[in-house]
Amino acid sequence: MSKFSIKACLVGAAALLGTALASPLASPARADQISVTHWGVLMYGAPYAVALEKGFFKDAGIEITGILTSKGGGTTVRNVLAGGLPYGEVSLAAAVAAAKEGLDIKIVNTGAASVYDILWVAPKGSDIKSVKDLAGKKAAFTSPKSVTEMVLLMSLAAGGVDVKQVERISTGGIGAGLTALGQGGVAAAPILDPIWSRTQDKYQPVFYAKDLLPLMTQTVGITTGDFAKSSPDKLKAIIEGRRKGVDFIYANPEEAGKIFAAAYKMDEALGIRAIQNMIDVKYWGRGDLDLKAMDNMVEGLRIIGEVDGPMDWSKLVDKSFLPDDLKS
Repeated sequence: MSKFSIKACLVGAAALLGTALASPLASPARADQISVTHWGVLMYGAPYAVALEKGFFKDAGIEITGILTSKGGGTTVRNVLAGGLPYGEVSLAAAVAAAKEGLDIKIVNTGAASVYDILWVAPKGSDIKSVKDLAGKKAAFTSPKSVTEMVLLMSLAAGGVDVKQVERISTGGIGAGLTALGQGGVAAAPILDPIWSRTQDKYQPVFYAKDLLPLMTQTVGITTGDFAKSSPDKLKAIIEGRRKGVDFIYANPEEAGKIFAAAYKMDEALGIRAIQNMIDVKYWGRGDLDLKAMDNMVEGLRIIGEVDGPMDWSKLVDKSFLPDDLKS
């Protein structure tokens, strides 16, 4: 998972509000493209893949022909601000950081409704079988101030384990953490789909975030203040098209898995398994904004030192583009 320390990227994004220069980190989006964090790699993009394949965006009144990917954090925010169609799904942490930097953005819908895609694993046959077994051991996370560091700290506390009893090791990424696990450098490491679906015969679960933590909004849809004012119908169409994609996934997991696998260029069986895993934890939100779940994520950001003070959602959240049944 990407780092939440994204101030440098956001400074660059701010510059884009007053210049037509292209970002050096990513190509500017064409008018028919939107941005989705980790598109082609992680599970955030599945509803968009389905919506594109099934024509849900077009049915809702907007032509979307492609998705612009990024490594997450400030890079995705920067893509949204770079031009073209200024909408993107980004981590809530990135949206909060952008707002704190004074960027003119609005949160308009929920994407991933939880962090329940994350679990920690140990090698098959290991004595490490629960969060309590990590006392006196080494546990990996990806990067300082990342989602995985936050989830690890919160899960240890929720599981009754003193965080001081666990040596937490930053490995730099999911793959590097699994390598360290295989080499005996750590007792447990984080994993998430679709990687978990591909490699679950090698590992055993130690703990799932879903078993220890409350709902915490992981990603949100954002736009610029100007686009929100000038193009409300386009935003409504994007949100509705994605909502139809989510509903289709929950109703048709096998077909959705095949669509997802084709879009992400992976084996069909793997795509179906990964989709089913996310359905089991109700991973994708339909768009409605759960302020309590957003507060829970912000509390996690405070734990890792990314947020100071309360969030005033009234200045950042705009529910007016949601379908009427999702506005409450």
